[in-house]
Formats: sequence, C-alpha cells, structure tokens
Amino acid sequence: MGSPRDKAPVIVIGAGIGGLTAAVWLANAGIPVTILEKNSTVGGKMSQWQDHGYRWDTGPSVITMRHVIAELFTTTGRRLEDYLTLLPVEPLTRYFYPDGIVLDATRDLSRLLPQIEALDPRDGEGYLAFLAYAARLHRLTGPLFIYGEPPTWRTLTQVSPRDGLQVDAWRTMQARIERHVRSPHLRQLLGRFATYVGASPFHASSTLNVIAHVELAGGVWYPQGGIYTIAEALARLARELGVTIETGCDVREIVVRNGRAAGARLTDGRERPAAAIIANVDVTTVYQRLLPASATVSRRRAQLERIEPSCSGFVMLLGVAGQHPQLAHHNIFFSSDYRREFDDIFTRGTPPTDPTIYVAITGKTDPAHAPAGHENWFVLVNAPATGPQFDWRREAASYRDRVLARLAAHGVDVRDRIRAERLLTPVDLGKMTAAYRGALYGTGMNSVLAPFHRPHNRSKEVPGLFFVGGTTHPGGGVPMVMLSGKLAAKLARQALPMAGDGAWN
Repeated sequence: MGSPRDKAPVIVIGAGIGGLTAAVWLANAGIPVTILEKNSTVGGKMSQWQDHGYRWDTGPSVITMRHVIAELFTTTGRRLEDYLTLLPVEPLTRYFYPDGIVLDATRDLSRLLPQIEALDPRDGEGYLAFLAYAARLHRLTGPLFIYGEPPTWRTLTQVSPRDGLQVDAWRTMQARIERHVRSPHLRQLLGRFATYVGASPFHASSTLNVIAHVELAGGVWYPQGGIYTIAEALARLARELGVTIETGCDVREIVVRNGRAAGARLTDGRERPAAAIIANVDVTTVYQRLLPASATVSRRRAQLERIEPSCSGFVMLLGVAGQHPQLAHHNIFFSSDYRREFDDIFTRGTPPTDPTIYVAITGKTDPAHAPAGHENWFVLVNAPATGPQFDWRREAASYRDRVLARLAAHGVDVRDRIRAERLLTPVDLGKMTAAYRGALYGTGMNSVLAPFHRPHNRSKEVPGLFFVGGTTHPGGGVPMVMLSGKLAAKLARQALPMAGDGAWN
C-alpha cells in the first residue's frame, strides 16, 4: 500500500505557531506537510511592526515554559541555542498600584519576600504556601489538562479523592488566593494570571492558579531580537525538515468528500488534495466559514457560538521620545477596582472605565528596537469580545485617550512625547487573525466546566480534520499552542494510512 510519503501531504491551514509546530512534528516523523498561509509572512498572531525606527512585537509578549520550546528542537536533533537565544527576564514584571506602591515580582525570594511582607507581615508565609499549592496543582493537573489529550469526564476518575480535594476545582481562583494571602495588592497580583487565558479570577476555576506556578517558579524568557524570532526559528526548522510553506495562499474552503476532509480549495479556485487537514484557525471560524454546510456542522457551529468567548484586547503601539528608568521590560499598572474591571468586560460588555494596563518595552533588553533616547511601548488593555455594547470604530480614539490619561495618573505621562503610533481594537484583531468576535483565546474560561467545553483537537463532525492553536486544547499562550501543535500532529498521524500510533512522548 506504500508509505505516507506516497500519499497527498497533510495540509496545515495557517502558519501560526501551532501550525508550524504541528508541521515540524509530522515532518520529523517522515510525513510530507504543506502549510498554506494567507498572509505574506508566517507567525499568525505572533507578528511584528516597524515604523520611524521603532520595532514592536504585536502579539504574544510573555514567554514561559522554556522546556516546551526546547523539546521541539531536541526531538529533531537540533540545539535550541542554534536557533534562538532565550534570555531570562528580571524582574519578571514590575507592578504599579494606584496608591503608589511598586512591587517587583521575581523568582529571587530573598528580594521578593521583603516586598511582600512590607504589604502584610503574614503574607511572606502565605505566599510560600501559595507557591507550594500552585506547584502541587501543576503536578496533579498538568498530565491531565495540559500535556495530555483533551480532558473528558472519565479523566476525572484518574484523580484520587485526596488529590481531587487538593485541586479544589469548584472554588474560584480568587477564593483560593484569598485563603493564602491577605494583602489586596498581592491578591490582585496573583489574580492577574487569569488574564493569560482571557478570564476573570472572580469566576475562573481555581485550577487556573497553575499559571502562577508556570511564571513565578519557571520564569519569563525573552528571545533576543524580539518575540517574532520564535516564528522565524520554527519556520526555518520546518523548512529544514522538508515542510513546504506557501504564503499569500488563502484557503476558501476545506474540501469534504465521502464525509472526510480531503483537501483545501483556495480563493483562486484551485484545489489542493490532502491526506488530512490541520486548521490553525479559530475553531468557531472554521465551522462558520471553511466547512461546507451540513446538519452536523451547523449544529456544532451553533454550539460554539453560544459559548461565552474569552476577552479580547485593545493594543497601542507607541514610539515614545525619552526614556523611563522607573519602568522594566514588563510592567503592569493596576486598576483601583479589579472586580469592577472584570464586570465591565464580561457582564457589561464594555472596555473598563479604569483598566489595568500592561506595558512591554523590548527596547529595555534590545536597544535597537527604538532610536537612541527613545522607547518602544506595547500597551495592552483587556477588553470584551466584540458585541453591540461598544462601537470600536467610533470610540477607539477616545478610549485611547482614557488609557493614556490613566497612565498619566500613575505618574507616566507620555501624551506629548508620542512619535509613532498604531491602534489595534478587538475589531482589528478579529480581522487580522480570523478570531471569532476578536476573542484572543477562543472560548471563555469563566467556569469550572470550561476545560470540558474547549474544542477538541480532533473534529468529531469531519474525520480527517484537526485543530491547533489557542482556541483548542490546551489553550492560549505560546507554549500551550505549541503543545496543541504536538497533539494535533499526533492525532493526525494516527489517522493516516500505514502511519500507526508511533512513539509520541
């Protein structure tokens, strides 16, 4: 019957980080892969922009779980260091509070604990207890909810009653945080990790406190040259393994024959046969736009559209004259009422009136990213997915002014020093990335049952179709998306004739 190389290639739709990762895993197993990317460059949400001597990463900005990136290169017999230089970032993040308190989060407990105990003497011990709890969460839930296949109700039977009590999934993140620490400042800092999956700490399951372990214990990394160098490194690796990457190649439809994914039809009408399809596209968007109509596809689309989406974001890329030594590489300016902020986003469907503001300045580490004496600011505010409650086309400029005014209230006023600027609203992000309602992380995580609602990496309705990216298991963020690429490749390989299960760690 021949080998997989005698067959049509696996087609990956989209050259985002998940699609590139899946392609590398498949190609390393000897399976031909073609990536079809509608844009002129690879990377998907991981992109970059340059203007007037400034350079910005426009997508992910915080890199954790270095081991996930390293594994991909090691598996292919390469050295990560030959492709990327990952630098540890310290402090991890500098936090600014409305009352003037500044706290540097760091892995160095000798520096961090005195800062925490200055907030509340009891919280040094409480923070250490929280770290131990978060590490235990990672040990217990990682194999089931992060590194393995999507969880099912049967998954829960693999957790012993004793471990289940320790996981404590029925509490919210915030409730569990409050059991460990008392300072409102520290509670706000630890609750902030819910936003890494576009959720609210007041509604998301306490299991998401595992994110704190990943960053606070594992550290934050910055690839020298910018985050986009990760996309470039993965594309280089993929091509070395024989993957064909075709940019400027827009897929109009996934071809389904005899009930199975059989190819991709381009906007110019050409059809490309495929042994399987891996879609590095928002899962809801795939069911809305790329699959031919059928009763089962329509039902699934309706189900996905009913699930609350994650939050989106409002982004400002600012070229700022002057330098700010009081700022670090990663900075957070907290709002005065965190609960109200998330109520604005998820209940009222409007951008927060008093937002928490994230500012990343890669020029702190890479001076070439801004002209001498200037800084490149990536400013992000969490915002609701698009809806009728707020008109970004009409209100973006005024909201931009609000964010800059809030920064000025924190003592950082750059309003008369902006030399280059670009705004990206949830509407823009939706158009750029084909994200349903501009949601950055797909389906929302504001429920203890959310992990069971996240779309599977394998389509039940269309055999031969698989999903990769932040909108499928295990979730958003660069390392999680890379893990989804590994899983999607494994599932696709198992479905190929003569391929078998193989050995996938």
